Amino acid sequence: MNPNFRNADAFTKLVLQPYRDAQFGPNTGPFLYEFQRHGLPAEEFIGKLDDFFGSVSTDFRYAVEIRNAGLLGPRYHDMLRAHGVAHVYNHWSYMPPLAEQHQRMKTMTAPFTVLRLLTPLKMTYEAAKKRAEPYDKIVGELPEMPKDTVSLIQEATAENRSTYVLVNNRAEGNAPLTIQALIDRLQTGG
Repeated sequence: MNPNFRNADAFTKLVLQPYRDAQFGPNTGPFLYEFQRHGLPAEEFIGKLDDFFGSVSTDFRYAVEIRNAGLLGPRYHDMLRAHGVAHVYNHWSYMPPLAEQHQRMKTMTAPFTVLRLLTPLKMTYEAAKKRAEPYDKIVGELPEMPKDTVSLIQEATAENRSTYVLVNNRAEGNAPLTIQALIDRLQTGG
């Protein structure tokens, strides 16, 4: 176990203060916490996150990306919402589709939302990398991913929330082309 895992004092000293000193604020999005799959019981994990977000400065925006689908639900949702922290909707190997994540979450939890389009579902990172290389074209469209992404963006926009969408080459093979396809869908209404 990392001794600074969810250590609010270390985060403040090693990350927030240098960030403040550099005056990056207006040019960046939220701090994103990515948690790989783990064996912690849901209540323990969510409780530790609750303690962490209760101890860090509320002057910044935060988002949490989990890789344990079993955490999605009311307890996780309510803890994030209480702190104004966003759930990161992630299109990743072993997570449910974006629409299902939102169905389990019921509502967005912060004044902004974050989506990460990382890999095809049910495909390992290594297989996604091999499939996508050399990252110069779309190697396989994922029809559900852009549909769900646009739907979440439209919902966030209707609720006056900012939206951050991060796209990885391993999703469809070429992030700029995936982004352009999302823009085209948004411009035509979905």
